[in-house]
Amino acid sequence: MSNPVYLALDLPRLADATALAKKVRAHIGGIKLGLEFFCAHGHHGVLEIMHEAKLPIFLDLKLHDIPNTVAGAMQAIGRLEPAIVTVHASGGRAMMEDARAAAGENTKVVAVTMLTSMDVRDLANTGVDGSVEDQVLRLAELAERSGLDGIVCSGREVKAVHDQWKHGFFVVPGLRPAGGAVGDQKRVVTPRQARDDGASVLVVGRPIARAEDPAAAAREIEATL
Repeated sequence: MSNPVYLALDLPRLADATALAKKVRAHIGGIKLGLEFFCAHGHHGVLEIMHEAKLPIFLDLKLHDIPNTVAGAMQAIGRLEPAIVTVHASGGRAMMEDARAAAGENTKVVAVTMLTSMDVRDLANTGVDGSVEDQVLRLAELAERSGLDGIVCSGREVKAVHDQWKHGFFVVPGLRPAGGAVGDQKRVVTPRQARDDGASVLVVGRPIARAEDPAAAAREIEATL
């Protein structure tokens, strides 16, 4: 992948989203569309972004339900031919296996391990003992055994996961340029560090989308890689 940066494009107005995509498309490798965007704009919105940006699309829907329902959802989005789709690793092996079987041949299915807005205290509050890294590694192993292409994890864990799963595909969100505001993220690193540690895709949202000059911000991040 020549440019691993995917812009997280979750704007409420479709016109604003397509305009931003066109502004920065020369300095990114793809577009990530999340649950907020998909609920607001559906298949039509995804197709509009694909038409305007002419870049690979990552549908970050974090599917999590019984295996049959997740497989049906995967089939329903199949005609969009996304490059990447997310499911929750905590949905279990059967769910992940069915998701992979229902996905298109050219779609990578990756499992969300632990949200980057969570830390060890949040993990404990859900009834899971141990460190964040331990939990991510456990779920990464389960995703690999389930036949998925890779996982989503923070930059804090990607090196350990890469050491465990040499040929996995690793998506790292919650990235911030050096000196950037952290916001609601709790486990952040720079795009460069995540890439050096084994990330396949770098998801960047607010540092580009909310910049005074989004194209310049995207170009600056691209230059660090």
